[in-house]
Amino acid sequence: MGKDKLRKFAEIATFDNVVELDAGKELKGQWAAKHFGNTKPIVLELACGKGEYTVNLAKLFPEKNFIGVDYKGNRIWRGAKTALEEGIDNVGFLRIQIETILEHFEENEIAEIWITFPDPQPQDSREKKRLTNPKFLERYKLILKEDGCMNLKTDNDGFYAYTLEQIALLNLKKFKETTDLYSSDLVDHVLSIKTYYERKYLAVDKNINYVKWSFQQA
Repeated sequence: MGKDKLRKFAEIATFDNVVELDAGKELKGQWAAKHFGNTKPIVLELACGKGEYTVNLAKLFPEKNFIGVDYKGNRIWRGAKTALEEGIDNVGFLRIQIETILEHFEENEIAEIWITFPDPQPQDSREKKRLTNPKFLERYKLILKEDGCMNLKTDNDGFYAYTLEQIALLNLKKFKETTDLYSSDLVDHVLSIKTYYERKYLAVDKNINYVKWSFQQA
């Protein structure tokens, strides 16, 4: 690991808005009360990377709490540092493997989940690693409130098609979908938030896919 990565890993250990690994288990079912000190609903961004979506959503919705989840501490560092520097107190970051999410959140604890530009894991042998694989969807369903929603933004057409296939197989209710977000009428102040990777894709005219769904039956 390079010196810069080591520095960032060391620094996030001192950040009040970052919880790492097993420490998150102690907050299970009590994130709003114990971490944020309030009773606001909680929104997760999974595979949050540098946390652009987490931080910008928090700015737009001060009446909610936001947690960015990722394993790579050197990426989390950027979003966490920005939130601290700008005094955004409804933002937190959790450094864990997403596979362990049920160890850190209680059933019905989460109001909404975002997945923004995750690794599409295109190889067939890595299907189980895709964040919309049925095993992951089962976990999200457990921690989401009954009326909670899922959101996916991705540049990867194959991963988007795979996700739609899982939604269809489970007969889940879709609210919005498009294979070309910025040519659609869906773009608003929320969907126009752009991550580092999204800006790169848009610079080469790559279409952006988006779908919003719930675990209610269609």
